[in-house]
Amino acid sequence: MTQPAAPESAPHVELTIGPVAHGGHFVSRHEGRVVFVRHGLPGERVRARLTEHDDGARFWRADVVDVLDASSDRQDHVWDQADALVAARASIHVAGGAEFGHIRLDAQRRLKAEVFAEHLERGAGIDAAALGFAGVEAVAREDELGRFWRTRMAFAVDAGGRLSMHPHRSDELVAVTSMPLASREIQRLSPWDVDFSGFARVEIAAPAGGDEALVLLVPVEGQNDAAGVRRAARAVMAQLPLSASVAVLTQSGGSAADGRGALQRISGRTWLSESVELASGDTHDYRVTGEGFWQIHRAAPATLTEAVLGIVAPEPGQAVADLYAGAGLFTLPLAERVGAGGRVLSIEGAPGTSKDARRNLHEYRQALIAQGRVERTLRDQLQRLSGGRGTRELDAVVLDPPRAGAGKRAVELIAAAKPAKIAYVSCDPASFARDTADLRRRGYELVAARVFDLYPNTHHLETVGHFARVRP
Repeated sequence: MTQPAAPESAPHVELTIGPVAHGGHFVSRHEGRVVFVRHGLPGERVRARLTEHDDGARFWRADVVDVLDASSDRQDHVWDQADALVAARASIHVAGGAEFGHIRLDAQRRLKAEVFAEHLERGAGIDAAALGFAGVEAVAREDELGRFWRTRMAFAVDAGGRLSMHPHRSDELVAVTSMPLASREIQRLSPWDVDFSGFARVEIAAPAGGDEALVLLVPVEGQNDAAGVRRAARAVMAQLPLSASVAVLTQSGGSAADGRGALQRISGRTWLSESVELASGDTHDYRVTGEGFWQIHRAAPATLTEAVLGIVAPEPGQAVADLYAGAGLFTLPLAERVGAGGRVLSIEGAPGTSKDARRNLHEYRQALIAQGRVERTLRDQLQRLSGGRGTRELDAVVLDPPRAGAGKRAVELIAAAKPAKIAYVSCDPASFARDTADLRRRGYELVAARVFDLYPNTHHLETVGHFARVRP
């Protein structure tokens, strides 16, 4: 992680902001050099502080500190601590985590749609308009300013024991006194008023619609005083509501979710109950341990499940694979729909999260839960299911890979199973476009894409792509 220039010492330039770029930046030019600018809007004339500006660099980076000619899409920032203009006036660093908070929600979605369309054209050679892409969609139960949606939060802890966040591309810490993107369930904990001394990081999760919450405490690296850690954890527990569970997450290069760490219960439970209600009226219940993966936006589990089921349309007796399956968010409704005569192959790399999937699917004999690297495990399981007669063919595949995407080998194996339909859930437009190009080379076409605004006031977006097999 690089260290930007101190706010009071960095040089300033006047710029006219150009188009949006992926990553929360906007493209500008200064004396012929490209400058990636944060906290602006296309068409604005601004003063910006250069945060990275080596003379030999291909491009520079900058933060807006004053707006000379404002866009009509600019609004008062939803979070003062992430407001670059407020930070500039106080000569302090701006907190990361809400880099689009100065932009009206409808304008945020237009900008995200531009980013998606650009990557799809550049990375996969597909015109988004010709595809019928309808823009970035809002989701249910949304706050008018895009607040209160995060059910999972991660914070650093500063030397004074306060929850903190890093500025963009910086090792500095900004103590957090509020966080309006956090869900109301997390807000009720008021964690910014708690002294977390003795810990390096804090993970907080709270399912939507209840009082349940789990606070994970990560000790300072090299801390070997187990008794001291437990004392510090109990001190934290005493400052939180009685309904909050507290656990210590000890790590050796990993986490409890991936099997390389351990959760030590201090109070309550080391897992959370999640419930997902679909438009059909079906409700599915899940258990998610520790920092195991779960969708962050309060409406995301239902929104994405509806979209995936709409693509796959599973029928009794079919064979479906759910890759990067997490705790089984999609596996469970898929297993219900294919029935006892069908088969759902659910693959997850993290051992702890895979154990959650086993618990969540224990009633469904048609669900085969496998843990391991997706590429190797998919190959082995399809061969086993075929009885040694090559690769078992599938009716459909669902995949929800991490930000880096699936990659060539996973795409190759998916295509070898010849599913008629693929539902691809992606949180990164660049890796989605790259994998789309690979799928096209292997006989699949992207027939539809929906993009959801599951990260309001940030540059992130979530895509659900529908791929159909068009040649043998």
